[in-house]
Amino acid sequence: MKRIIAWLPDRVDARLKVIAWVYLIGQIVLVGTGGLVRLTSSGLGCPTWPKCTADSLVNTPEMGIHGIIEFGNRLLGVLLGIIAIVAFVAILKLRKQRPDLFWLTLLAGLGIPAQAVIGGLSVLTQLNPYVVGLHFVVSIVLVALCTAFLMRLYTVPGPRVRAVPGWFAGVAHLTSFVVAITILVGIATTGSGPHAGDANAPRNGLNPEILQHVHAIPAYVTFALTLVLVVGSLRIRTTRVHRYAMYLLAVEVLQIGVGLIQANTGLPGILVGIHMMLAATLAAAMTAVILSLKAPAAASADATVSAEDAVSA
Repeated sequence: MKRIIAWLPDRVDARLKVIAWVYLIGQIVLVGTGGLVRLTSSGLGCPTWPKCTADSLVNTPEMGIHGIIEFGNRLLGVLLGIIAIVAFVAILKLRKQRPDLFWLTLLAGLGIPAQAVIGGLSVLTQLNPYVVGLHFVVSIVLVALCTAFLMRLYTVPGPRVRAVPGWFAGVAHLTSFVVAITILVGIATTGSGPHAGDANAPRNGLNPEILQHVHAIPAYVTFALTLVLVVGSLRIRTTRVHRYAMYLLAVEVLQIGVGLIQANTGLPGILVGIHMMLAATLAAAMTAVILSLKAPAAASADATVSAEDAVSA
């Protein structure tokens, strides 16, 4: 035990950053494996929960590929739970000097069992589309929390102040709101479409063709607002918001491209799965943009003084 305590980082180092990267990537991959479960009709590959069958904790050979895919997704969830524990324990020595890291790892860690329970409820309710949709929402929240954890590891601790013009911050927060609406409408659209996770699973009863057009509206609004952020951030040097706005734009271009192709090719499973993972990546990029609106108070003050000196010169 003493060796473990001695090993724990007393400052932000490479170990914490590696853990954070694995944590975030794992959350996005979990969205992908969850999509694989749904797109291969493996949602009831393990017909009960928390066991895979009434008599077995793991899948059995008789369950075939569907059992392997569903149990594999559950196993990845368990691995992420272990990573969550490792991340939380790893920052314990820093909890007083970096309470932000403590709360982020705690919230993300609590989200994983909540996600597992909701996943279990989706199985027990025979893949009710609203429960499945809630499961995806929790995944997006966990992606955002893991992104925040990663980003805060790379920032100077201490008080932070807004480092961008007020109008820019307003547009960024508006964009994040529209991104959330886009993802929620996308969940409803998927819940009405052909990929239910099982041939006998219920659908939400909404018209998928209409929802595809409704889903496109906030998606294009998001794209337009992101263009404003990219152009508006060109001269902002107090923070890395321009870099993250460019990442956000790149994800949106991919997301829109995949969305258009899948809508015009009958929603092939592989493209729907990619679209789901891009939605998680979109949430990560948007979180990065929001967090980069602020900078450490001292650094922001120094940048302001340098800018004033440059103008006066």
